[in-house]
Formats: sequence, C-alpha cells, structure tokens
Amino acid sequence: MSSPLRIALIGTGNMGQQHYQQLKTLNEATLCAVADPGPHASGLAKEWGVEYFADHLQMLEQAKPAAVIIANPNVLHVNTALDCLAAGVPVLLEKPVGVHLDEARELVTASKSSGVAVLVGHHRRHNPLIVRAHELVHSGALGRLSTVTALWQLRKPDSYFETAWRREPGAGMLLTNLIHDLDLLRHLCGEVRQVQAITSNSVRGFANEDCAAVLLQFDNGALGSLTGSDAVAAPWSWELGSGENPVYPRQADQPCYLLAGTAGALSIPQLKHWHYTQADGGWHQPLVSTDEPFSVDQALRLQLQHFVRVARGEVEPLVSAADAARTLALVEAIRQAAETGRACAPALIED
Repeated sequence: MSSPLRIALIGTGNMGQQHYQQLKTLNEATLCAVADPGPHASGLAKEWGVEYFADHLQMLEQAKPAAVIIANPNVLHVNTALDCLAAGVPVLLEKPVGVHLDEARELVTASKSSGVAVLVGHHRRHNPLIVRAHELVHSGALGRLSTVTALWQLRKPDSYFETAWRREPGAGMLLTNLIHDLDLLRHLCGEVRQVQAITSNSVRGFANEDCAAVLLQFDNGALGSLTGSDAVAAPWSWELGSGENPVYPRQADQPCYLLAGTAGALSIPQLKHWHYTQADGGWHQPLVSTDEPFSVDQALRLQLQHFVRVARGEVEPLVSAADAARTLALVEAIRQAAETGRACAPALIED
C-alpha cells in the first residue's frame, strides 16, 4: 500500500478549511503544511498539527510537498500555481482558474510544457448525481438534446455585502456563482458557440450585477437559457436544490436545470427522467417519469481522491486548466455580450 500523499494547503479561508475537513477523512493523503500570510493561519496550522509558513515559496522549498491545494484569493491563483509548477508540484487549484483569460492561457501553457498536472476545483462535476446525469445525456437517453433551461435564483442577505470587495466589479454573481452553472452546462451539454446576455444592478445598485439573463447556442444545435439573480426570494438554484452543502436549507423538490431532447427530458438535481412509453409518443400520450438512481457522496471528498490519483500520475485531471479556461472564456463572452448588446462567441482555448 502506498504511503499517504503529502499535500500542502495554500490559503486557509473558507474553501481551504473545507478542503482540510475532507482531507482528514482520507487514508491516501495527509496535510503536511500550510502557507498563508493571514493573521489566523498560524493558529490553524498549530491546531491541525502541521508546519506553518507565511510565504508559499518558502513552504515549497522547505516542506517539499508532493502536491498542493491552492485556495487563496482569485487574483493570486495563477501566479501561485505557476510557482508550484516551477517546483514540479501538481496542483489542485480552486475555481476560477484565473481572473483574466491571458493569465489562464499562461497557466495552460505552463502545465503543458512542464508536464505537471493541474486539476481545477469545479467540484460539482465529481458529484455522483452529475456523473449519472452526464451518463444519461451522453448515452442518448434523451435523444437529440434540444433545449436547456438553467436557473440560479436566491437571495444573498445584506450582511454578505458588508465585505467591501463583494460590491466591486468582478465580484458579481457571474464570476462568483454562475461560473459553476456554466461549467456544468458545458460538461453536460457540450461547448457553447455563442451567447447573448442582459445584466442589471438595479436592485442593489452596486458596481456588479445582481440579475442576469443569458441565451446560449451550443455547438450541437441545442438552445439554452440561464436566468440568475442573487437578490430574489426564490428556491431555484444548485445550492438550495442539491443538498451538496448543508449550510443551505434544502428545497429538494425544486429543479435548477431542465434538459429536454427528442426522446426524453431530465430535471436536475432530482434526476427525474421523463419520457413516453411509445417511441412515437406525442402530446396526446401521458409522459412517464423515472427517478434515476445514483450514489450519495461528498463531491469535495471525491475530488480530493481524484486529485491524489492525478498527482500520482494515475489518471488525467477531470477538469484541466484548459477545460476550466473555456468556462472562464464563456463567462467573459457573456460579460462582453451584456456590455455590447451583441451576440458573442467564447474565445478559443487550445489544450
């Protein structure tokens, strides 16, 4: 049996602490060091019984981890990851892969040229219900995918915005929240050819959006919509419907994604599969529904288990730097479409 993989953590904020809690449950990996200049990080390292470093470069040199989880602020993601790749250390990088496409491309190039793996933390792809949904769509169970309806509608409390940066450009729900939904739409439905979008900040008046309506045309011909708001009293979102994170009160009967094809339809996260009993059925025949089975497990824990295998060279990353950069490119296309009033195509990201 292999020795536990020695993993270091860069960044001990909310996501860093969530990664630590999941890491504790694994036999195949162990936390060996923490790097974070923040005032509370040294205390956490002491509590967790690992080495503490204010500077991640010093940590890489002295602790010599076999792999690193990066969960520091978004603007530091790429530069920190590049330092790890230069040291030959595989990386699990929290989403978003970067803030700007140019830096994301730089990371893609560095990972390719160095041969050091990068797994980006779009953890929802590891959720067993998404694994099952992907199997259904790509097995042809829905026939030819034709329409996609995605919803992300809830209300963030006023206290959420007491932190100044959350009121500033770039901290709106597009990059912070809808990037998750857009990544899953790419994963389930394929690449997006072009988008149209309208955004608004009319509810709060902050420098970022609080409402968005997006139209998507997929390469396979399917048409989709994504309607989002973090300022409405509504139950339609992954957070409230999936039960993935227990801090959110669950609305288990409410869907956030509706996928419809020529042979059937699927609601997510319920995984209710709708179809006719006859191949040529139509609106005069009743639709029947099947609750598709799936295992229940923690997506973050499954992602960490996958990362251990990635770091050991056993498998390729489920979400590579290039893959995650395509989701960032889609976000950028939506932002551009909203600003210009024109249909925009996501920038091409090569592997």
